[in-house]
Amino acid sequence: MSGRLLSFSQYLSGADAVKVVEMFPADQRAFTYNFNNADVSGYTFSADFQSLLLSEVTYNTTSGEPNFATTNVSGYFTNTANVNAATYINTVSAGSGQVTLTIPENRYTGNVLPNARANVVCTVLSFQWETTDTPPQKARHRYAILERFDPTVGKIPGDPADETNFVALT
Repeated sequence: MSGRLLSFSQYLSGADAVKVVEMFPADQRAFTYNFNNADVSGYTFSADFQSLLLSEVTYNTTSGEPNFATTNVSGYFTNTANVNAATYINTVSAGSGQVTLTIPENRYTGNVLPNARANVVCTVLSFQWETTDTPPQKARHRYAILERFDPTVGKIPGDPADETNFVALT
C-alpha cells in the first residue's frame, strides 16, 4: 500500500457499491426506492452517517465524475449520527414497495475549502433495511456525499483538518 493509510476507492468497493453525490452541507436530496412491488409494511428502515476527510479528489475531465484512485482517508470527524427515520425515511406506499430516503441537511457543519480538490469532506450515509423473514434479510446502500463550500450560509473558507472534532489517522 506504499504508506497509504486507507485507500478510499478500496473502501468504496467499486463504483456499483456506492452512489457518489456532491451537495452543499445545508441541502437535502431525496432518493426513491422501489422494492419491486414487495409489501414493505413490516420492514425496518434506518440510516446513519459519519464524515471523513479525504486527502484529495481528482475528476475525469470527460465525464466530470470523481476519481478516487489516488485518494486516501486522512481521518474522520466525531459527528456520527443516526438519521431520524420518522423525518427522513418515508414509506410512500408499503403495499407496492415505494420508500423515499431524504439525505438530511447539516450533515457536516465545519469548515470547507472552496477548491474542493484537497482535504475534501466526504459524508458517508448508510441506508439499511431489514425484512420480517425468518431469518431476517438485511441490505444497505451507501452514499458518499462530497460536501461543497457554500458562501451563502455565512461560513468562511477553512481547512477541515483544523476542526476540533477532527481525528487524524496515524
